[in-house]
Amino acid sequence: MMRTLILSALLLVAFQTVAYAQKPEKMTKEQLQKMYLDYLKEEGYVPRLDEDGDVQFKSEGSTYFIQINVDDSEFFRIGFPNFWKIENVEERQKVLVAADHANRATKVAKVYVMKDNVWGSIELFLATPQDFKSVFRRSMSALKTVVDTFVKKMRE
Repeated sequence: MMRTLILSALLLVAFQTVAYAQKPEKMTKEQLQKMYLDYLKEEGYVPRLDEDGDVQFKSEGSTYFIQINVDDSEFFRIGFPNFWKIENVEERQKVLVAADHANRATKVAKVYVMKDNVWGSIELFLATPQDFKSVFRRSMSALKTVVDTFVKKMRE
């Protein structure tokens, strides 16, 4: 009797482990877009879809986007494109030093060079796509911090 009870308990634990390990149902592009658009509207933003299908919004006069990634919907990225224009080769060297400094000094956020511009981003892995809501405000704060750190270093 005791042996049967123990085996039953082990089977139950094994079944629950398999159930939890199964990946949640994949969200469509439209579902992801709607989820981000709805959340941003609730938070007082005026979001819209851009030409790439990403969700674009403004904060404090600057334009950001949430990338839609159907193939990896647990990957969450807020982008801040083209916030600094690189004017010449000498400035590019200074940009690389400032970007390295800002990336080292700030958690999760990063700045990087795209052609002749500097971009910022937050990139996270989430357990479910819906989890972005619990980290959105802190992510925006970290993104602003990495950009401010970069700009301060550039102006030294």
